[in-house]
Amino acid sequence: MINSKEYAEYVSTHTQKSCEWKTLPIAFVVGGLICCIGQAFADLYTYLLPTWEKADIGALVSMTMIFLGGFFTGLGLYDKLGAVAGAGSIIPITGFANSIVSPAMEFRKEGIIFGTMAKMFVVAGPIIVSGVTSSAIVGIVYYIVGKV
Repeated sequence: MINSKEYAEYVSTHTQKSCEWKTLPIAFVVGGLICCIGQAFADLYTYLLPTWEKADIGALVSMTMIFLGGFFTGLGLYDKLGAVAGAGSIIPITGFANSIVSPAMEFRKEGIIFGTMAKMFVVAGPIIVSGVTSSAIVGIVYYIVGKV
């Protein structure tokens, strides 16, 4: 058994160093392009559905981007994009779809219930719980401040 100091030395000698000056611009560009695609869908839906409210258009764009993220994950293309773009591919909403679909695909051999459905929220579950909890806390604070 090794102690924590030996483990830290092992990790530092075997971990591949990243070059931020190379990876950050790529992540910025890819993340920006994904957001531009989302904006293009918003503009398209606003043009095609002029009577829809802005919030409804936003929901439709979110659904479209989540679908596309899951679809390209299913085709194996989103993981290739993630290998090149890094955080640029996981920050937008499509990265959320990827984090749900990837574990579901990985464990599909274990069956629908114990594989796909059980593993679907392994990565995204804590994010959803944190988001719901923090939004509830912000809502309560907003309500209390509004009463003062």
